Amino acid sequence: MSVLLLCSQDEQAAAQRLADAAGLPLALYQQHRFPDQELKLTLPFADAVPEQLVLYRSLDNPNDKLVELLLLARHARSVGVKRLWLVAPYLAYMRQDIAFNAGEIVSQQIIGQFLAGLFDGVITVDPHLHRIAQLSQAIPTGAAIALSGAPRLAELIGRERSRPLLIGPDAESAQWVALAAAQIGCDYGVCSKQRLGDTQVHIQLPAIGVKGRQVVLMDDVASSGHTLAGAGQLLLAAGAASVDVAVTHALFAGDALTVIKAAGVNEVWSTDCIAHPSNAISMAPLLAQALTPLLV
Repeated sequence: MSVLLLCSQDEQAAAQRLADAAGLPLALYQQHRFPDQELKLTLPFADAVPEQLVLYRSLDNPNDKLVELLLLARHARSVGVKRLWLVAPYLAYMRQDIAFNAGEIVSQQIIGQFLAGLFDGVITVDPHLHRIAQLSQAIPTGAAIALSGAPRLAELIGRERSRPLLIGPDAESAQWVALAAAQIGCDYGVCSKQRLGDTQVHIQLPAIGVKGRQVVLMDDVASSGHTLAGAGQLLLAAGAASVDVAVTHALFAGDALTVIKAAGVNEVWSTDCIAHPSNAISMAPLLAQALTPLLV
């Protein structure tokens, strides 16, 4: 059964790493934006249509990309692609999983159903799930596979720091910090956080000694940077010898990276789920391991 891995030019480097790891041919689709901001997309095949198509598209800056997915998937089905898979290392709109106020739209359910209607399966990394345990609860049909970047980041931390102390900036990060700490056999703790707004947070350090320790802050995503910056400042004030940051998803919206560095953070490491200068770890081996069994 013929299989093709498809990506856009801006994600070619990460997609090529996946293609190499999975032993798949890679092709690029072409994008054109009209003056009115409408998109024109062109697939790299016309007559020789693959039976299976794997689309690599990480959903940072998601709004335009979701329209791309709609156009690409619907067209691929119409020309005879039998099975269609999405590898979205970063999956957007997962944090909005409940309505706190009347009229709020729960985007997780809507986007999950949207993707389920387009693809036979979705593979992602560390989706930001709050109140559900499985990705399949958000993407109700087809394969819904959630991998973790924590083990890969743990390997990096173990190489770069001797006897590190891993700290999660909030309760939601506990799952990733505990997993990474168990892998490399080091201590860990988790801060408590009260969010006061999009960029305002109150953080309290865990009851664990940090003086003289090489501390690594771990989280699934760095967005505004204020949580990591606040935790970093507190750790340095408490006597940490150094503070580094390791995250799966390097969103770094606006001046987030500057905010984190200004807090005294040393190194910032991320996976390549979102292309960024801080990328230090490739997720291609794990993505290929999850993808290959689907291509039967």
